[in-house]
Amino acid sequence: MKKQLIAAAILSTLLSGAAFAQQTTEGPWMVRARAVHLNSDNGGSTNLAGVGDLGLSMNNKWMPEVDVSYFFSPNVAVELILTVPQKQTLTSSKLGKVGTFKHLPPTLLAQYHFPMNGFKPYVGAGINYTRFSSVDLLPGVTMDKDSWGGALQVGVDIPLSKSLYLNLDLKKVMIRTDVKVAGNKIGDFKADPLLVGVGLGWRF
Repeated sequence: MKKQLIAAAILSTLLSGAAFAQQTTEGPWMVRARAVHLNSDNGGSTNLAGVGDLGLSMNNKWMPEVDVSYFFSPNVAVELILTVPQKQTLTSSKLGKVGTFKHLPPTLLAQYHFPMNGFKPYVGAGINYTRFSSVDLLPGVTMDKDSWGGALQVGVDIPLSKSLYLNLDLKKVMIRTDVKVAGNKIGDFKADPLLVGVGLGWRF
């Protein structure tokens, strides 16, 4: 009986190791390429004397996105999300077109991938840094060049073939900047976009 228990324990250990090895044969890296639609929340408040709240908003748009993930275990990963500087148009409900700017919003997220067969859903949370550049607004109007904020994520990887996945992804990113006229702050603009993405992922 003792020998049988020892044999069972060894077999269980080997099977557990084999299962873990099977889960990780693809390697710890994953690269995804997505098409992402940016939907700006257009929040915040900017009050200009004699005009009132400017009602600032920026345009929604499609943009490319690439991310690189590293899996520390089958369930825990970290993801760095990148894109190229995106040109946006800033509009006021009172003044019309205010101007244009570019923003570059890299985001770093910690993720938990749920242990399910087939579909691989995940959730993530992290931090976003946005750099505003090429700011070309009405004379005397400026905006801060940097923004730090939180980011939340939910998504799923759907296997298509070995190491190839269809990815569906949803992120909420906190992006804000102070708006100034003649050097005086008149409020802030909160883009806080919802990012809806679809793409492909490669695990290796």
